[in-house]
Amino acid sequence: MDKIGIIGCGNMAEAIIKGLISSGLYKPDRIMASDVRDERLRYIAEEYHIKTTTRNEELVAHARVLMICVKPQNVKAMLQGIRGKTQDNSIVISIAAGITTDYLSQSLSNCQIIRAMPNTPAMVDEGATAIYSANGSDAAVELALQLFAAVGRAVVVNQEHLIDAVTAISGSGPAYFFVLMEEMVKAAVEMGIPVDIAEQLVYQTAKGAGVLAKQAYVRGESPAELRRKVTSPGGTTEAAIETFNKLGLGKVLFAGFECARQRSIKLSQEAQ
Repeated sequence: MDKIGIIGCGNMAEAIIKGLISSGLYKPDRIMASDVRDERLRYIAEEYHIKTTTRNEELVAHARVLMICVKPQNVKAMLQGIRGKTQDNSIVISIAAGITTDYLSQSLSNCQIIRAMPNTPAMVDEGATAIYSANGSDAAVELALQLFAAVGRAVVVNQEHLIDAVTAISGSGPAYFFVLMEEMVKAAVEMGIPVDIAEQLVYQTAKGAGVLAKQAYVRGESPAELRRKVTSPGGTTEAAIETFNKLGLGKVLFAGFECARQRSIKLSQEAQ
């Protein structure tokens, strides 16, 4: 396995480092990470026993597989620092939101470029990641899938513009579930349930629903089928869902998803 270099050591980068090591995909001595924050690098080195550096030039000389985990507004300066210094045919995987493969290729013309959109559950090894390959070989794509499978589930999309839709659905998706949980707690309190009990009930319900959904997915059941199984005719669940439908919940949700997608497109344009 080629050595891997992680540029940027934020929370997502740490989740990936942790996943690569705990899965056995990489040993610590095959990983190097860079960041501008000395204190962050000291923590990463002590916690995961990997090599660290403040110099991206050193990192790209060390590794043929590179993962860009810096904030979008810092990508331009980062690329200027490593232009012409990457190893030929390096595999570059970017999780920087809004940064297109064409933009990366302008500075990294000798590299295989892959763009990825993970989400925050990667921090607990339950992430959902979509990747798009601009010019990566089959082996490069397979490696990218392995990297993100170490922190959850990974899939390939065959058109780059779909990354904006992925951002709107799974990238931002965890927050949508958290909003629902927040509203459920508020409703419970309004109905007279003490807040501490309401939170326990909602958190456990969310966990249980997630486990049920995962098991259903393995069996090939759709969300609609799963919903029907817990909706008794004439029951309380049916009453709530009929109300959601009358109020146009589906349209409201789609409007939100579409706004997120459009914002992703705009951020992509602004970032470059």
